[in-house]
This record gives sequence, C-alpha cells and structure tokens, in this order.
Amino acid sequence: MGGTEHLTVQREGATLVLTLNRPEAKNALSLPMLVGLYDGWLEADEDDAVRSIVLTGAGDAFCAGMDLKALAGRGMEGQQYRDRLKADPDLHWKAMLRHHRPRKPVIAAVEGHCVAGGTEILQGTDIRVAGESATFGLFEVKRGLFPIGGSTVRLQRQIPRTHALEMLLTGRPYSAREAAGIGLVGHVVPDGTARHKALEIAELINACGPLAVEAVKASVYETAEMTETEGLAAELTRGWPIFDTADAKEGSRAFTEKRPPVYRRA
Repeated sequence: MGGTEHLTVQREGATLVLTLNRPEAKNALSLPMLVGLYDGWLEADEDDAVRSIVLTGAGDAFCAGMDLKALAGRGMEGQQYRDRLKADPDLHWKAMLRHHRPRKPVIAAVEGHCVAGGTEILQGTDIRVAGESATFGLFEVKRGLFPIGGSTVRLQRQIPRTHALEMLLTGRPYSAREAAGIGLVGHVVPDGTARHKALEIAELINACGPLAVEAVKASVYETAEMTETEGLAAELTRGWPIFDTADAKEGSRAFTEKRPPVYRRA
C-alpha cells in the first residue's frame, strides 16, 4: 500500500481507507497529501480486492482546504513530490476528484471542518457521513478567491440551485444538520462515529456483486445529464451484460440456497 507523510492508507477488509493526515493544520491540502490521494485512488481502481473506499481526516477535522501559504508559493512542504506534479500537471485535480472518478464507491467520513477545498473534494465522493459538529462551506469568495475545484459546476447538480448559490456567494459556514437538510450529506451521526458509520455502509456495498456495483455507479454518473430516453438506452447498454456474468449467476444461486454469495468478479 502507498501513502505519504500527509496521507495514510489502510485496509479494512475489502475497503481501502484513505486518511488525510495533517491534523496540526486541520488537514489542509499539501503536495504530499495530493500525491498520496491520487495514488490511493489509483490503488483502489487497480486492486480487484478493493470493493469500496472510505475517505476521512485525522484528528478533529476532515479538510480545511488548500494551504494558503502553499498557494502563495511559501512554505510548501514535500518538495520531493514536485517531480510528480511536473510530470503530470493535472495530478492535483485528479487527487481532488475533479478530473478523476474512481471505479469503486467512495464514502466520505467527515468530522470537524470540511470547508473550502474540503467541501470541493466532498462533492467528488458518492456517499457522505458527517459527525454532528462537522462544519461545511465554500469560503473562497470571502478571501477574494474562486472555488475552482468544481463547485460552481457540481454543487448545483447535487443540491437545489438556490442553496448552491447561497453557499457559493455568501461564504458562510453550514452545520452538519443544515448540510443534511439541503442534501449535501446523507447521514449525521454522533461526533467521533462518522468513520464507523462509513465502514458500515462500505460493508453493505462490499457484500454486493462488485461488477454490478461498479456498473451501477458508472451508469448513474454517465446518464446524469442525458435526456430520459438517452439515459435509458445507455443504462441498457451498460447494465444488460451484467446479467451474463458468473457473479449474477452466483447471486441468484445464493439467494435460492439462502446463503451469502461468493463473488469473483467474473
């Protein structure tokens, strides 16, 4: 498994857990963190034993956004990673899920601050769990900046436009309950239990047919902006072959025999 000084990688059964690990800076984004994130997404994509991904933060925060000193060119840690960024100038956008979508479901487990770049990464995840004291928000306009991680495009597609515009234009913080109320997160749980809840959801996903899970996720995203007619046609193209897989046959047999299925991605 990979990882860097600011991004830890662990395996919990069939789940890959990526932890933003810079708690002294509320897990503000650094170059080592971005490189570690991108490598983590690739590891999950390439390892068939990984069925799901949990993204979380160390300490009392998820991610407080970009390190502004680093953005200004001062004090950027991890100089040894600059060759990676030079070789792939798009790496940071892939790490932040702006230009990369993992094949496996990504579940965010949020405690504490999830603001600015943290809220932008959140929009690239599939399922979201927040501790009761979590805080969300896109603060860029208050600093004279633009939320260029994808929020002016994605947020209005994930929550009602009136709420998206309020979040984008006011730069104010949102509580976990308010974030859930507008649909930005799906679960609010007691503080300190977001990771546990995310792993519970991951286990439910892991018990399902992996080929079916990946095809369903891909279909949801690729049909999102299609007309209903186009989307239904695309769904058939992607979904019908799943019925001919060994996994589909195993799922049917296991249901009939009242036993847990054993999927082999075939």
